[in-house]
Amino acid sequence: MTPVAKDVPGQRLVSLDALRGFDMFWIVGGDWLVRSLPNIYDCTLTRELKEQMDHYPWAGFHFYDLIFPLFVFMVGISIVYSVPRMVEQKGRGQAVKRIVLRSVVLFLLGILYMGGVRDGFKNIYMAGVLHRIAVSYFFTALIFCFCGRRTMIGICFALLAGYWALLAFVPVPGIGPASFEQGKNLAFYLDQQYLPGQKFEGTLLSTMPAVANGLLGVFAGLFLKSDKVSTKSKPPWLVGVGLVSLLLGFAWGRYFPIIKLLWTSSYVLVACGYSAILLGIFYQVIEIWECRKWAQPFVWIGMNAITIYLISALVGFRKVADRFVGGDVKKYLNVHFFNSGDTVQALVALFLMLCVVRFLYQRKMFLRL
Repeated sequence: MTPVAKDVPGQRLVSLDALRGFDMFWIVGGDWLVRSLPNIYDCTLTRELKEQMDHYPWAGFHFYDLIFPLFVFMVGISIVYSVPRMVEQKGRGQAVKRIVLRSVVLFLLGILYMGGVRDGFKNIYMAGVLHRIAVSYFFTALIFCFCGRRTMIGICFALLAGYWALLAFVPVPGIGPASFEQGKNLAFYLDQQYLPGQKFEGTLLSTMPAVANGLLGVFAGLFLKSDKVSTKSKPPWLVGVGLVSLLLGFAWGRYFPIIKLLWTSSYVLVACGYSAILLGIFYQVIEIWECRKWAQPFVWIGMNAITIYLISALVGFRKVADRFVGGDVKKYLNVHFFNSGDTVQALVALFLMLCVVRFLYQRKMFLRL
């Protein structure tokens, strides 16, 4: 979500690019690689890792449930760096227009990613990753434009608490008392009544905590930009705040379950807690210790995250990899090399993806929204 015209050392937060790339890595092939491990060696560890690469069925939290809110968290951080620059260069009015345009374009890209109008207008999918990022960015950026820090804190608290109150106390028309059960909650009901296209679970109402998710990212961005705290002190603070957020989220989860599909407030606190911890670790290693070589592939991905996300949908690196190591090659690997066909195919897909992002990075070709 941070547009760049060129890559100049010192002008970007490399740790944020790397973290964004780390997040995207799991979507464009890293998850497939981990899921294939039990085929080679089936044990408790490989089965547990495979399980972590799937969303939790309902109330609970897996590693894969972190991918989406981590993106929204980083969008909030990026807003702190990009929006003030837009306001300074072109004024608040033009900045607002740019925010609206970016949101609309990103939302339309989300529709394209999910199949566009292939199945007819009535089946357009409007509840995907890019859709939510677009809406979260829109509201979070506007709040950042017009509100001070204290007001933003109040809005964030109101969104999280208000969402909990709506789901916990408002009866569901035609279904019964307030509930957190799948298919029997207020968020689900509102989607069925008012969300066009294909339905999901709680898309409309859960925009409230999603925006709070973005605002928590804004607070992290403001902290990183602050000169009141020394650079070396920032990672410990991020990790510490992340741990507090985890404790609050899991404690709240006893009363307001941690549900990714509903984007519950407890889920936001848990996800943002992990996000802050990861940000602190990446910031410590990359910005303070200046250990960057290991993270370079993640930077390649992170600098063109939306581009590679769209390419993976339109082209499909797995399908391309299948042309190289599928069919008889895969059968041979399964028979003679420890059932490694899926693993090799996943590695080839990741290699092709890295070739693309490295090519774009070296030629300074970055998608601007």
